[in-house]
Amino acid sequence: MSEAILAIVMKLTLVMAGEQEATLLFAGDAMMHQAQIDAAHSLAEGKGYDYSACFEPIEPLIAQADYAVVNLETPIGTGNFTGYPCFNSPVEYVHALSDAGFDLFLTANNHTLDRRDNGLRHTIATLDSLRLPHIGTYSNPAERSRRIPYLANVNGFKIGFLNYTYGTNGFSIQSDAVVDYIDREQISRDIEATRSAGAELLVVAMHWGEEYRLLPVASEKSLADFLVSKGVDMVIGGHPHVVQPYEMRTNPATGKKALVVYSLGNLISNMKTRDTRGGALAVVKLTRDSIGNPTVSDARYELVFTVPPHGNPSKNFVVYPIDSVPAPWQSAADAFRKALK
Repeated sequence: MSEAILAIVMKLTLVMAGEQEATLLFAGDAMMHQAQIDAAHSLAEGKGYDYSACFEPIEPLIAQADYAVVNLETPIGTGNFTGYPCFNSPVEYVHALSDAGFDLFLTANNHTLDRRDNGLRHTIATLDSLRLPHIGTYSNPAERSRRIPYLANVNGFKIGFLNYTYGTNGFSIQSDAVVDYIDREQISRDIEATRSAGAELLVVAMHWGEEYRLLPVASEKSLADFLVSKGVDMVIGGHPHVVQPYEMRTNPATGKKALVVYSLGNLISNMKTRDTRGGALAVVKLTRDSIGNPTVSDARYELVFTVPPHGNPSKNFVVYPIDSVPAPWQSAADAFRKALK
C-alpha cells in the first residue's frame, strides 16, 4: 500500500472513530517583573516563591483546551532574580504555568538571552527536568536537530509547531547555543521538514512587531503573507504587549483556511497602561471534513486581565477572565476591553 493511500485510510479511520475535533489554546507573553517576584517571595514568607494563585481563575479556560501553548518570556535562573530590563525568574514560575495546564512552552523571544548563554541553557535544562516540551531555543545545533521538527498528536491531529523571534535585545550568542531568529530561508526549510515529518497542520509562533501598537505593522503583515503562502495553518504572534486583531484567511493556492493572530498581548505582567494590563487567549477549533482532511474551522479571543496585589502581602498578581475581574478593577478592565473594539 502506497504512503498516499495509507494516509487516506488513516484519515478515514479517524473520522469513523469520531476523532474529528480538537481545541488549541494560545496564551500571550508570560512576563515576570520585579513586583511579581517580590509578591511571590512575600507570599512564601521568604522561603522560595509562591505563584500558585496567579492563574487559578483562568484554569477552567485552559482545561477546556486539548493542548495549550504559552510564551515564556523570561529565563529561569538559580538566584539573583530580577525583572525588567533583564529578566531572571525562579523555577516556581514554571511550576505554576505547568500546573495551570500549559503543555508547550515557547522560548524564542527578545528576553531569551537576558542572562546570556548560560541563562538560555539553564532555562532549557529546567524545562527538560520537568519534562515540559519547549521550542525556540536550543543548547546546541545537535539538540535543535533532535527537537525540530516538533510534532504533537492532539486528538488524532498531527500538529507541527515552530517558534521564532525578531531579536534578543542586542545580546548575541557567545557559544554554540541556538536561538531561532526570524529568517525566511530557515523558516522555509523548517516548514518543509515539519510537513515531511507528517504534520497535518502547522503552527508558527512569531515574536515580532512593534510594542504598544494596537494594530499590526507592515513587517507583521508581510511575514504573515509569507507564512500563509507557505501553507502555515496558524500564525500566532506576540511581543507588542497589547492585543492586536486576528483574521481568518483563505490560502489562495490550496483553498485551506489560515488563522493569523497578530498579537495576544500579555498573559501576566506588571505593566500599568490601559492596553498592557490584559491580553487574549486564542481558542482555536480544529475539525475534519467528510474525507478526513483537517482544517482550522473556528477561532475566538477570550480576554484576560491581570489584577496586582497593590502591596497586600497576602495576595499575588492574579489573571482573571475579563468578565470576572474583582469590583475595584472592573472599570480598568472595561477600559481595556473597549480600546480593542
